[in-house]
Order: sequence, then structure tokens, then C-alpha cells
Amino acid sequence: MSRLLDIAVHPIPGAPMQRLNNVTIAASGVAGDVPRTKPHRQVTVVAQEAWRRACADLGAEVPWTARRANLFVEGVDLTQTTGKRLRVGVVLLEITGETEPCGTMDKQHFGLQAALKPGWRAGVTCHVLEPGEVKVGDAVELV
Repeated sequence: MSRLLDIAVHPIPGAPMQRLNNVTIAASGVAGDVPRTKPHRQVTVVAQEAWRRACADLGAEVPWTARRANLFVEGVDLTQTTGKRLRVGVVLLEITGETEPCGTMDKQHFGLQAALKPGWRAGVTCHVLEPGEVKVGDAVELV
């Protein structure tokens, strides 16, 4: 079963990630997260399987929160999913594209930016279609 493993937000740019058990995802994005000005990038999602491959390439166990994404899911392949929809609990997201790993990743762990480049390992950006509250353990599916 595909499910939501973890949730994280950072209220201001550069702030440490705060892990949560549940969060409201509004039409404008994730409550408590840095306000998003780009509607195509309201929520970011990374898959556990892709993250594990990046860590294997690095030869290091790096916490997923180093990626600075909002939702950490398992059992969903996010590769080449632009335009598809992702249901997380009651929330419906439209996948708007691949998250491009930036230099901030190397500040988290040297080499992380390169390890995240292949196969959409850095996850996806999303636009909120149907807001609501999500919690760790919610079902996740591409619809």
C-alpha cells in the first residue's frame, strides 16, 4: 500500500525543517510552510524509494528532511508524472513537474545535489486542486 510516511515544513527560508504528524494543505499551499508565490509549486513531494537510491549513491544515510520537501511518500513512482494527479488522503494535487535539485542540497550534505539529479529523485512540485488535512499514514495514489 502506498502511504504518507512523514510531513515537514519550514516557516521561513533557510529555517530548519519541522516534522509534523498532520497538516492542513490549503488552496495556497501547506500551512506553516514558507508562503509560495508560484502556484505550480505549492507542495513538494519526495518518494522514499528515490531517496534511498540517492543515499545509496552518496554512501550515506541522510534524513529525508535534508531535501526540504513537504511530503515523504512510499510506494509511488513519481518519475515522469507531470500532469498526473496525486491523491494524499483527502487532498488532491496536480503534479506540475520535477523538482530540480539546487545548490542548497550540497549545503545539507556534500554530493546530494548530484545524487538527486537522475530519475526524478528530488521529487515533484504540485498545485493544490482539493485542499484538506493530511496525516502520517494516509493512503497515497496516482489518479
